Amino acid sequence: MNYESMIPDLPRENANALTCDEIAEILPHRYPFALVDRILDMEPGQWAVGRKCVSGNEAFFCGHFPEYKVMPGVLILEAMAQVGAVALLCQPENRGKLAFFGGVKNARFKYQVTPGDVLELRCEIVRRVGPVGYGMARAFVDGKLAAQAELTFALSAPKTDAAQ
Repeated sequence: MNYESMIPDLPRENANALTCDEIAEILPHRYPFALVDRILDMEPGQWAVGRKCVSGNEAFFCGHFPEYKVMPGVLILEAMAQVGAVALLCQPENRGKLAFFGGVKNARFKYQVTPGDVLELRCEIVRRVGPVGYGMARAFVDGKLAAQAELTFALSAPKTDAAQ
């Protein structure tokens, strides 16, 4: 999974940042599955960098693990995917669509994420084939690589009541 990232060093002077309310206008995820607190910067269709502030009050810590709180790896993957979905869905032609997980390859977890950590989530869209996008995603805590994966996204129009 060696690749040279095209994401510039942050912060950029004219960052394309989004608040959690603006993210909620783009992604359908709501508590407890809204896993991105802020988009620090992005280039629509190319890449996005987000932040997740991990609190000891997260619902998943009740069971994973009560005596040794560690953020589940699948939720780190989901948070990285949500950042990638924002990058794709901010393109004008994709507004109002949904981004589904199409696949995960070569996921690696390098550092345990615990309460008080701030995840920096980076996803770069490296290829597009029709409604399918492929991304390289990484999550960092204090500059240390916590997780990485190759993600596949499938874009789809949301179902309407008439189509169900």
